[in-house]
Amino acid sequence: MKTETDYQLEKPQQKYKSDRVRDHLANERTYLAWMRSGIALMGFGVLIVRLRILRPPLAPQPPGNGWKLGLAFAVVGVLTVLLSTQHYFAVRKDIDQETYQPPDRWILLASLAVILLGAGVIYYVFTIPLDNLQTYVLE
Repeated sequence: MKTETDYQLEKPQQKYKSDRVRDHLANERTYLAWMRSGIALMGFGVLIVRLRILRPPLAPQPPGNGWKLGLAFAVVGVLTVLLSTQHYFAVRKDIDQETYQPPDRWILLASLAVILLGAGVIYYVFTIPLDNLQTYVLE
């Protein structure tokens, strides 16, 4: 029969401080939020491309530039996933070494990407000819 001392000896010797564990869990949550953002950007890119393809059959139109905007969303989504994965491991290492400093460049880069994509959507929406818009509504 094992005594309480025996159970204590079986426990792993390395214990993490609860603050450090909390930091790692926050890092994982942040990473997952970035992953969701990347997936949403890719999905929105596909949606933009599909909406340009799904038009009424009797409305002849040139393909336009919608596919470029959709491609830009998809590329930014993929880059978001790649950069967030790299950032996750860098932060993980910094937490372990207790040298973490929050980088401003990621915030600036993400903000710039969203601003550019948003400007592209606004430009795209307001440059669709009105006669094409009426055709979509009537069908």
